[in-house]
Amino acid sequence: MLSRSPALGPLLVRGAVRSPFKRPHPRASYPRTRLTLPSLRVDSARLAAYERVCGFPAGAGVLPVTYPHLLGFPLAMRLMSRADFPLPLLGLVHTSIDITRHIALPATGTYELTVYIAGLQPHRRGTEAVVVTELREGGAVVWASTSTYLARHRTDGTAPEPREASEPAADERREPLPEVDRWRLAGDLGRRYGAASGDRNPIHLHPLSARLFGFPRAIAHGMWTVARCLAAHDTPDAALVRAAFRAPVLLPGEVVYAADAIGRFELRAPDGHRTHLTGEVLPLLT
Repeated sequence: MLSRSPALGPLLVRGAVRSPFKRPHPRASYPRTRLTLPSLRVDSARLAAYERVCGFPAGAGVLPVTYPHLLGFPLAMRLMSRADFPLPLLGLVHTSIDITRHIALPATGTYELTVYIAGLQPHRRGTEAVVVTELREGGAVVWASTSTYLARHRTDGTAPEPREASEPAADERREPLPEVDRWRLAGDLGRRYGAASGDRNPIHLHPLSARLFGFPRAIAHGMWTVARCLAAHDTPDAALVRAAFRAPVLLPGEVVYAADAIGRFELRAPDGHRTHLTGEVLPLLT
């Protein structure tokens, strides 16, 4: 049980320092601890900054569907920066997120937040950690997410790469989704989202710091890309959202937001040669 949310900066530094000593493997042991904030209230100024940078309506009085992930991220980082977490924090890639929202969440509500590592799983490019975040109100789960984070390392190549529900099988490839809008992304987008979210990973902040990790320019946060798409999408109060992060979005840049009538969406390069994000929104029966 925690009394307050941990500060992200020291956790990122701790995880970076420990990264060279990690030995990732899908059968490695991992922390079984569940971290809980029992009486969480949302900072209205921080919420407003998040709404602005992601394109959600300002002052709507409810939390954007992706916002609880931001609330749980410091707890996830506390677990993944521990000495007994086997994957290196440096280079860890957020590969997918599934979100289940049961009701609209009042921005003025008081919630119980819990984050834990559900397990490790093999991936043909390395090992993935499965991280679960749950938000409760009155003892009932009102929002939950499952994220996968990939640590790339040498494998025998036999493990299957998990197929997301939003990705068709090889024998049923579809045409690109209809274009809805084009967005020009400024070079400072990573810094603005970092200020609103607290996630100041250097790969998002500046071209020079991004080059240290092999990127030619700064890249947009994956969670910004899915949040921006959902801000433009019609998401019911009770919904299942699935998203898979396919390729980084370089900053500055331009992207195409595309969607269809049955709830699928994607973010792709204007020339259509690269898909950055695929996802779908499914209404939940209540």
